Amino acid sequence: MFESVDHLEEMIMDIANGGDGKRDVKDTVAKLKAIESGQPITVPSAVQAEQEIAVTVIEEPVQVSHMQYDDYEKTVLQQSSEQEYNAYEITVILREDCLLKAARVFMVFDILEKNGDVIKSVPSADQLEEEKFDQQFQVAFITMDSAEEIQKKIMKVSEIDKVIVTKLSQELFTTSATEVTQVDVPATVTAVPEVQVEQQVTVNSDSKQKINTPSKVQAQQNASKTIRVSIERLDILMNLFEELVIDRGRLQSISTDVNHPELNETVERMSRTMGDLQNIVLTMRMVPVETVFNRFPKMVRSLSRDLHKKINLEIIGAETELDRTVIDEIGDPLVHLIRNSLDHGIESPEVRVAKGKPEEGTVFLRAYHSGNYVFIEIEDDGAGINKEKVLAKAISRGIITKESANSLSDKQINELILASGFSTAEVISDISGRGVGLDVVKTTIESLGGSISIESTQDVGSIFSIQLPLTLSIISVMLVEIEEEIYAIPLSSIIETSIIKKSDILNAHNQKVIDFRGKVVPLIYLEEIFDVPRSNEFDDEYQSVVIVRKGEKLAGLVVDSFIGQQEIVLKSLGNYLTNIFAISGATILGNGKVALIVDCNALMK
Repeated sequence: MFESVDHLEEMIMDIANGGDGKRDVKDTVAKLKAIESGQPITVPSAVQAEQEIAVTVIEEPVQVSHMQYDDYEKTVLQQSSEQEYNAYEITVILREDCLLKAARVFMVFDILEKNGDVIKSVPSADQLEEEKFDQQFQVAFITMDSAEEIQKKIMKVSEIDKVIVTKLSQELFTTSATEVTQVDVPATVTAVPEVQVEQQVTVNSDSKQKINTPSKVQAQQNASKTIRVSIERLDILMNLFEELVIDRGRLQSISTDVNHPELNETVERMSRTMGDLQNIVLTMRMVPVETVFNRFPKMVRSLSRDLHKKINLEIIGAETELDRTVIDEIGDPLVHLIRNSLDHGIESPEVRVAKGKPEEGTVFLRAYHSGNYVFIEIEDDGAGINKEKVLAKAISRGIITKESANSLSDKQINELILASGFSTAEVISDISGRGVGLDVVKTTIESLGGSISIESTQDVGSIFSIQLPLTLSIISVMLVEIEEEIYAIPLSSIIETSIIKKSDILNAHNQKVIDFRGKVVPLIYLEEIFDVPRSNEFDDEYQSVVIVRKGEKLAGLVVDSFIGQQEIVLKSLGNYLTNIFAISGATILGNGKVALIVDCNALMK
């Protein structure tokens, strides 16, 4: 009926009435011209037409590829197709006025990685990230989704001018490789952002290649390239680094004695480098507290059924990291505290409704960093601590006297429940009333160099707060000297150091004390505690005192002199020197001497 597409265009334009009709006719003619020339049809949607965005979807497999593939990539694509995956070449063309090309690339790759595996990109991922390309890039992609679905998802990214999705034919992936063994993922597989792609090629007895390709990329939001290392290797690395710390102290001691400028400069630089290395080594040993927290939801559901209570557990900050050594020890104390909150804290639904509370109680388990410590809190919106009941029980058990009960603060009354054998439960059950629990919690936490505090308001709720050090192996201490012996006092326990006159020491209840900022602080003479032998009588008008704290309690440790602050490696005393009073371990100093580490918590009991 018409000689050519041009002839048809003239006929239709004569019939059209102008306006939008002309544009529709032009679009139709453009499609017809594309058919005549054998080009793919461009099908813009209504929204894309307004933005002048073109999308080309070629559903039929094509025999021509615009990207070059190596044997490994061909194998991946071929075996993916055999497992009914769709293989596409996606060409994305950005608008000429696109300002943040790398950001658009990131968003496109993010969409792709959530829906399949990126096999290759042209230009490479690094070049795309550095915006070393013009306005377009290509991606080889395998997925279970259709081309139309992929196209729609990519088109959600703004500032994209055109998307061409081409389905690849399996014949394109034929590889000449005859022997394929386990293959490492090439750099071109890495997309923006970094993801973990797990692909392995194996050969069966018939020399046929098989490939295991996950349907989803094994990536988290914060995914990065990772490698698994056994705990034993990390422990060995930590032990070697601890030896370096000891040698660093030795070099610093020699440098001070020799006082050579170049040696001092070298030692100072080495100290800075080792400080950075220490941070890396300690970070490698960090484990999220999530590994401990994950056991509690099931436990809470089980106990709430046994107690006939409605309880909701909220976990906050599970990604907070702690040293593996601390993680191994903290599980049991948390179990005791949560059981205590469920049994003693949260009331029954009837009682909660009578108090005007929702019948479902809530327990919050949260973790967060603060300085060089990690805080773990267990908070409930239950009945709180009944101070009168606690005092009565403590007096009946002989933990305190009636006279001292009147002078206790609310915080001190709360902490009475941490005493050994203390329980306010009327009935002994599997959950509570057994006479063990919170005293074990306190002992374990203090053995880790931490502390526990309690805040409670009756009929409002309670908060148990645990403070733990980030690591137990390398700690900062204040070195002090008594006669010729050196002791290390952890900085975490020290408030400040002071030099006092002998005339300022007072006597109260057969105990030597000092007035420290308006508080009466008892003095503890370490030479008497550790029975330090003296060759000459030490009698000085001024005495050196280290003010230490345990909870609300203060004490002054009297020593001969201060040596200074230092990072030391904590070593255990072994199986032959266990249960030595007020000594938590030892360390080797730079001069080769051994210094004992003082346990301030034991001294102040």
